[in-house]
Amino acid sequence: MSKVKESMEREFPLLEGISSPDDLKALPTEQLPALAEEIRQFLIHRVRENGGHLASNLGVVEMTVAIHRVFSSPDDHIIFDVGHQSYVHKLLTGRKDQFDTLRQAGGLSGFPKREESEHDAFGTGHSSTSLSASLGFSEADKLCGSDAYTVCVFGDGAYTGGMIHEALNNSRKNLRLIIILNENEMSISKNIGRFAKTLSKLRTSGGYFKTKSVTASFLQKLPLIGKPLFSLLLRIKMSLKASLYGSNYFENLGLYYLGPADGNDEQVVEKLLREAKKSGQSCVVHLKTKKGKGYAPAEATPDKFHGMSPAASTATGVNSFSSEMGSVLCDMARKNQRICAITAAMTDGTGLSQFRSAYPERFFDVGIAEAHAVTFAAGLAANGMRPVVALYSTFLQRAYDNVIHDVALQDLPVVLCVDRAGLNAWDGPTHHGTFDVAFLSQIPNLEIYTPITRVALRNAMYHALHSSHPAAIRYPNGCEDPLIVKAFYKDGDVRDVGVRNDFLNTPSDSPEDVDGILITHGRIVKEALFAKEALRERGFSLGILLLEQLKPYEKIAKEILPLLPAKPCKIVFLEEEIRAGGMGMLLSDALLRYEVMKNKSVSILGLEDAFAVPTADASALSLAGLDAGGIVKALLS
Repeated sequence: MSKVKESMEREFPLLEGISSPDDLKALPTEQLPALAEEIRQFLIHRVRENGGHLASNLGVVEMTVAIHRVFSSPDDHIIFDVGHQSYVHKLLTGRKDQFDTLRQAGGLSGFPKREESEHDAFGTGHSSTSLSASLGFSEADKLCGSDAYTVCVFGDGAYTGGMIHEALNNSRKNLRLIIILNENEMSISKNIGRFAKTLSKLRTSGGYFKTKSVTASFLQKLPLIGKPLFSLLLRIKMSLKASLYGSNYFENLGLYYLGPADGNDEQVVEKLLREAKKSGQSCVVHLKTKKGKGYAPAEATPDKFHGMSPAASTATGVNSFSSEMGSVLCDMARKNQRICAITAAMTDGTGLSQFRSAYPERFFDVGIAEAHAVTFAAGLAANGMRPVVALYSTFLQRAYDNVIHDVALQDLPVVLCVDRAGLNAWDGPTHHGTFDVAFLSQIPNLEIYTPITRVALRNAMYHALHSSHPAAIRYPNGCEDPLIVKAFYKDGDVRDVGVRNDFLNTPSDSPEDVDGILITHGRIVKEALFAKEALRERGFSLGILLLEQLKPYEKIAKEILPLLPAKPCKIVFLEEEIRAGGMGMLLSDALLRYEVMKNKSVSILGLEDAFAVPTADASALSLAGLDAGGIVKALLS
């Protein structure tokens, strides 16, 4: 037996004995609290060391245990919203031995992933999608005559997203659909106060459902008057409830509602889920859980333990691009009372905490509603404000129509701060910002900036906020790289945004001394610098052009022209985004209209028509041929 296995059996004896939901169902009820404690300690240890989402998973331990004891995955479908709270689900479905690989290349995904396990019914990564998908599963089962249940788990944060409401509007009563609303931060219903608490306690008592069922059965069997009497009593009950503590949104939609109840009491949750299952209809089970439960620091500040980087990581910090953006925005807002900031439930992640504190009246967190955020910003801009919308690149995808229809078509000066641009470690393809350059480049009136140092970011924000057109400023996760600063920003100079070059590293300040030109933007320029050194050892001189702005492409093309050698040479465009419709295609097209390009050999290195998924032994860059080795090969071929 391995030392790791021995350690697991010693530290987590109950958890080690569970390799499938069947093992969990066989566990005696009295051992479930001890199992919950083991799961929490396991998560605290592994997530603090390797990174991941901690607070949300600590809060759903009992709830997830109850789900797997009541339902039969994978025959029943369990779908988590976002999926960052699915770690307990992964532990209980045979993946605990792989947990040290969580969010690592070739390892366990930080979100549900269909290719990873038959127990992951639907892949997620963005919020508010779960109920639409679950509804699809339920309708498919009904059409096929399947008796499977679909269990949808979403939090009150997801409830701020429009898709949840759209799906609720389309939910039907006669489906085998169990909707679990996990309320862990803010209240979204009127079910508060002494009466609601009493009702909740009554509903979770042992005899309540049995009494309710027996009474309904008895009344409906009475000849002539039974069914009318039952209907009358049901209407009286609903009227009494509405007058005492307000009508229930879910019941008004025709859904059977249970709760609210303590989601951290496994036995209570089991009772509610078994009743929901027995009801034979679409049902909402409303649970209240404690985010970060069982780990005092996470309970006190769950936001700080929401998404954690690995212990050894230095990818984020006070000087990250996100925090720098927030600091610059605060500086500019002091001088301009019309500047305001908008985010979609990502205040800390997008670096806007400082702005929120300094200018609360000009700060708007709209919840997980990216499309609304962009159109809201368009309204602000149309009425004279200067709104800045800070979103992750992959979340901006959800507002594409709004950028086109509400912002660009009207040429409104909205600034989009596109955070987490490019390939992002740990979270995988659901969070790789590899599409924004291509989809934003197609939009008229929109300017695109690509700063990769703090100086460049400050310059880009100044220009964007003084432009009369909409603009997007895209930057990666993490901090500026000293190697990039040294190569392209030698004196820390502040100039107009545009094109930087490293020709001063050649013997004479002239592009005529180079054998090839590499044109790129963003963090991947570091790979170009490594390739430059490798090429120099082979007698090949490479000049690198670093773009601080992409669009308008015609403007950038004109800035590049004087930096191209007149002699024949190779020109390579390099980007860590999708090649189709990206910087390389559009900028090369703009350059090829000029005579100087007639004797140039042009190639484009970018992500091909596939999602970037690293393996255990290769990074996404190397697999795509975008690392230093791939660049050298392209220039020497």
